[in-house]
Amino acid sequence: MTTETVELFYAILAILAFAFVVTLLVIRLLAIRSASARGWYGTIGTFVEPNALWMAFWVALLATMGSLYFSEFAQFDPCRLCWYQRIAMYPLVVILGIAAVRRDDGVRIYARALATIGAVIAAYHVAFEWFPASLDTGACGAGPSCAVIWFRVFGFISFPTLALSAFLLIVTLMSVRSPDAELGDPASDVAADRSPE
Repeated sequence: MTTETVELFYAILAILAFAFVVTLLVIRLLAIRSASARGWYGTIGTFVEPNALWMAFWVALLATMGSLYFSEFAQFDPCRLCWYQRIAMYPLVVILGIAAVRRDDGVRIYARALATIGAVIAAYHVAFEWFPASLDTGACGAGPSCAVIWFRVFGFISFPTLALSAFLLIVTLMSVRSPDAELGDPASDVAADRSPE
């Protein structure tokens, strides 16, 4: 398998992740005033919420495997901002994996916080790639330059864009609630708070 094939594979995954995040956000906003949008969001929430931990685990695992492939096999030297993103992503594999096995929904807030931090760093890195002169604060420091663009698939998907899509998807998956949970149904709150022994 060539590096270009792996880049294309991850770029397609990133587009799908962005599409899911944007679609879900639009449906959620429309659900404020539209009964049919509430129905769509309810259907999505009913499917996603019980599977969110496993879904987020696979997103984090694929992102981690991709970053390791690009640095270890494709020899793309990670810059300082890349390392910060890895610091946010790599623990999510372990945290979400354990939580998924234990069915521990209490981890959602921690995973969401870690993924949000990673998303902010990734968004800054994406902006830095496009506007390096105006955003150079010296944060990159020694080592490979944060402005180096190893690849751009479809003209806009670069390495930090892949990370941004994964972080945003994890945040979204950790935020989706079933309609019963959003309406404050006591039975769903008790089930969500219950952790296995």
